[in-house]
Amino acid sequence: MDRIARTIATEINARSDQVGAAIRLLDDGATVPFVARYRKEATGGLDDSQLRVLSDRLAYLRELEARRDTILGSIKDQGKLTDDLVKSIAGAETKAQLEDIYLPYKPKRRTKAMIARENGLEPLADAILSDRNADPETLAAGYVTEAVPGTKEALNGARDIITERLTENAELLGELRSFMQREALLSAKVIDGKQQEGAKFSDYFDHSELWSSVPSHRALAMLRASKEGIVTLDIAPEPEFGAARAEAIVAAHLHTRSDAPGDKWLRKAAGWTWRVKLSLSMMVELMADLRARAQDEAIQVFSRNLKDLLLSAPAGAQATLGLDPGIRTGVKAAVVDATGKVLATDTLYPFQPKNDLRGAQDTMFRLITTHKIELIAIGNGTASRETERLVADTLKLLPKTVKAPTKVVVSEAGASVYSASELAAREFPDLDVSLRGAVSIARRLQDPLAELVKIEPKSIGVGQYQHDVDQHRLSQSLAAVIEDVVNAVGVDLNTASAPLLSHVSGLGPGLAEAIVAHRDLNGAFAARADLLEVARLGPRAFEQCAGFLRIRDGAEPLDASSVHPEAYDVARRVVAACGRDIRQIMGHDGALKRLRAEQFVDDRFGLPTVRDIFAELEKPGRDPRPSFVTASFTDGVEEITDLKPGMSLEGTVTNVAAFGAFVDIGVHQDGLVHISQLADRFVKDPHEVVKAGQVVKVRVVEVDVPRKRIGLTMRKNGGAPSGQSRGARR
Repeated sequence: MDRIARTIATEINARSDQVGAAIRLLDDGATVPFVARYRKEATGGLDDSQLRVLSDRLAYLRELEARRDTILGSIKDQGKLTDDLVKSIAGAETKAQLEDIYLPYKPKRRTKAMIARENGLEPLADAILSDRNADPETLAAGYVTEAVPGTKEALNGARDIITERLTENAELLGELRSFMQREALLSAKVIDGKQQEGAKFSDYFDHSELWSSVPSHRALAMLRASKEGIVTLDIAPEPEFGAARAEAIVAAHLHTRSDAPGDKWLRKAAGWTWRVKLSLSMMVELMADLRARAQDEAIQVFSRNLKDLLLSAPAGAQATLGLDPGIRTGVKAAVVDATGKVLATDTLYPFQPKNDLRGAQDTMFRLITTHKIELIAIGNGTASRETERLVADTLKLLPKTVKAPTKVVVSEAGASVYSASELAAREFPDLDVSLRGAVSIARRLQDPLAELVKIEPKSIGVGQYQHDVDQHRLSQSLAAVIEDVVNAVGVDLNTASAPLLSHVSGLGPGLAEAIVAHRDLNGAFAARADLLEVARLGPRAFEQCAGFLRIRDGAEPLDASSVHPEAYDVARRVVAACGRDIRQIMGHDGALKRLRAEQFVDDRFGLPTVRDIFAELEKPGRDPRPSFVTASFTDGVEEITDLKPGMSLEGTVTNVAAFGAFVDIGVHQDGLVHISQLADRFVKDPHEVVKAGQVVKVRVVEVDVPRKRIGLTMRKNGGAPSGQSRGARR
């Protein structure tokens, strides 16, 4: 455990005692959000990002330690464990290094080298290695037997033995691995006859680049092209000199330094070992590393985009009309009140084939006036711009006495998945599947977080080659993001759905359902402490979840804040020192300016917790999400054919990838702002400049109508430099 704590401490820039404390808390069942928020004294203030890395690395390093123990035991059982081996095994920092050391001792199937040894050829291999001046052919003549019919067979057997020793040499494998990681090229070649079928991969029909610097999106694209049988992939040193250098590295481990007959033969054996054995194993290993590296980055991109989307600004508790656009099947409409409760539904048919424009406008007029609609959420799918124009025209017909609602185009990614889900069926058993999407669109404008947690994250559409990565690891990473965001924002205990509650620290689907069932049966919770009356929710779960749940306008004002119930007495001491009622203090900046946090530190709660309590009293239950803003699409720009280079437009970032950002500008096809076009400076990571859900101003630099590709720029100093078109097509 000490070794693991030291390793992780170095990686997250912390002390080993901080890491050790965090590990103990996590092992005891605490969640990352709980430890980050309420156990700062124990961990020395490790934040949620550090704790997530710690949690991930802890699992890997524990597996590494378990494997280390297994290998030590196996070699010891064979009677071959030496002090040097113990030191080497103890010093291995990765699973790959451990396996390199274990190779010579690993039980293996019958090999050519084993057969050669059984035929008595190991002394021949040793003789060639020890006497370089002797002619190997002459030495081999003395080993011809009934099992070894000639000198050729004898030398091949000796070579097999030497090759096996080389392929099990941990030092050589480490050296070759480092060489390949520095020098190897990843090459892609189109398979003859696949050019037309794989046209979308044309950038990789004859492509080669340094393995160490292949970006994630290109690696995943090439791996997908290979999987689909469009290209072949290879990882190898540069052909002219690189392969010779690799062979020289192998030969150096045989100490070949002269032109003596033995050295010449051994150099040939080294070359054969590289070409036939080691180059293939290195290629397989580096291909696996490339895939893992690319997947790690893709998962990180997806996670960051999901976090940004979940943290999108909520429009707030306002009566909302949700519109799910459609042509032939009509525009589905759903009205929800300020709490998200469905009040009315309808279907409008303003477009072909019915063309009932007057009827659609009358229905919208009635819904807006009857339910005092403040917001109109329009899905951004098919017929979105036509529907937006319909709304705009309808709003112009409203009398001046009726306040016109604000219309907002909302991403409907995942809405159809939710509509057909078991969860939606339970939530709206009497509502047609097609109308559930309109409800989801309305609610995700009111509170994106509360609605998006109901949808499988992989269906939200903010990923990069998401179907090509390890689905289990992706799901784990996205679940961690949702947990962090939900707990950072906080959840209203009396209005939250079971899916939202299930992501609160210490709960989960079972307890979330139990909370909702208790609420439905007994009415709203009056206090956080009432949670202990919920079936199966014990003191441990209460400790983990209570601080993240809010009760508005309850008997205990602190229940509306993120102050944990375990620290209420500290908060009350702070309030008492002010000599004012707690309700006069909460939400008022400067109310505590005469007090010093140090005055309230005790043996249970240190300065970090007291400072958090001060902050909460001044701004109770503060929402970390930004203020609500929305993009305004340009009138008359509804199709890709309406775009012209030089146009300045406003749009919403829908996805951020390693190579740039995709922006919805209202023409049914997102445009790409290549990484080189994000700012008037060098940008290493697009997330430095933009995030999903952000409203941005862009300029059109390229329109490729046949391929439905739009190149955009956010730079202020003119058009795209050379290479923009190529980048925009990726």
